[in-house]
Amino acid sequence: MSQLNDISLVAQVVVFKNTTAFDMLVKKYQSSIRRFFLNLTLGDGELSDDLAQETFIKAYTNIASFKNLSSFSTWLYRIAYNIFYDYVRSRKEAIDLNASEVDKTYSVEQENIGQKIDIYASLKTLKETERTCITLFYMEDLSIDKIAGILNCPQGTVKSHLARAKEKLSDYLKQNGYDRNR
Repeated sequence: MSQLNDISLVAQVVVFKNTTAFDMLVKKYQSSIRRFFLNLTLGDGELSDDLAQETFIKAYTNIASFKNLSSFSTWLYRIAYNIFYDYVRSRKEAIDLNASEVDKTYSVEQENIGQKIDIYASLKTLKETERTCITLFYMEDLSIDKIAGILNCPQGTVKSHLARAKEKLSDYLKQNGYDRNR
């Protein structure tokens, strides 16, 4: 039902230039798109807001190109991922960011690191594509199929990124005193 509602709203925007219909799409997806960016930027709220705004502007200006080959949410996340990728590329950062480069770029205050897991600190250990897959799969609850569509890669590649990311996160947590055997 939700997909039909999205298609109806998109049709209203394209055919009738109904900005209220687009506002409804923004309200429906703004929290998840902003959360997606918060995880990719390791907690940088201002940057996340800017990237989310850019995503919705680009979606509005290109909404006529939505062909309903995937769900509207997949199409929107693809735009968001491309905007983040363009941002990273414009900052002349490599796709395979290492943790020290991320620390310099996105300094995140860590509170009580010995007592609780700082999700952003653990995400820093991942490559950009691994972090994107983990964020979309576990935090946005998207299927591997949808993630493959967003990243424009095979499902097997998404599964590989998820497996490597889980292993890195597990290693990070064990090194920081979070061991299941305790």
